Amino acid sequence: MAPQAQTASRCIAVLGGSFDPVHNGHVLLAEHFVQLLRPDELRVIPAGNPWQKHGLQASPADRVEMVRRAFDARQVPVVIDEQEIRRTSATYTIDTLRALRAELGPAVSIVFLMGADQLLHLDTWQHWQELFDYAHLCAASRPGFTLAEAHVPPAVMEEFKRRSGSPQDIRSTTHGYGYLASGLAVDISSTEIRAQLQRGARPDSLIPGGVLDYIEQQHLYRN
Repeated sequence: MAPQAQTASRCIAVLGGSFDPVHNGHVLLAEHFVQLLRPDELRVIPAGNPWQKHGLQASPADRVEMVRRAFDARQVPVVIDEQEIRRTSATYTIDTLRALRAELGPAVSIVFLMGADQLLHLDTWQHWQELFDYAHLCAASRPGFTLAEAHVPPAVMEEFKRRSGSPQDIRSTTHGYGYLASGLAVDISSTEIRAQLQRGARPDSLIPGGVLDYIEQQHLYRN
């Protein structure tokens, strides 16, 4: 069992991101871990003022609506959590997980989901090792990124090795495990999507239909 973890009564998967815009890569990442972990809830958290990103183009209200449309027909209950948007200070994942733990209590498995691109920079996150005190961390690969040791910062790989757990471990205990999943063959960039939209292109294969309709209705990402 992970250090200081206890048996969990429920499992909540957490997906954070700028969602500027939300795209099929976000949806498939969530679906990958929903299939793997069978959580009781998917909690989606649009970023407010992420300290490593600047100049979000869509408003918080637009990003929340895009997330709602992207995740409106999932096989697991979905909750859109606006706590980071409500913050006036910089957004740090450690603060979000502390707030979730305070809200959900000590007997819930909280599973923070990330793509491999986030994993490769995890050691630059504020108090990153403390994230395991509040949640499990699950990362999935995508084309162009690898979970091989040569590409993951040594301290991060060492932490995931030390904390390696099975999906059942993660589902049934509250926090403290790491899990690295391979085989998520999705390579989608929000930056490239915004560039296509600015050129007047319609990236149907990259964005859920309802989200793309909303972008066009609201004239988002146009010069």
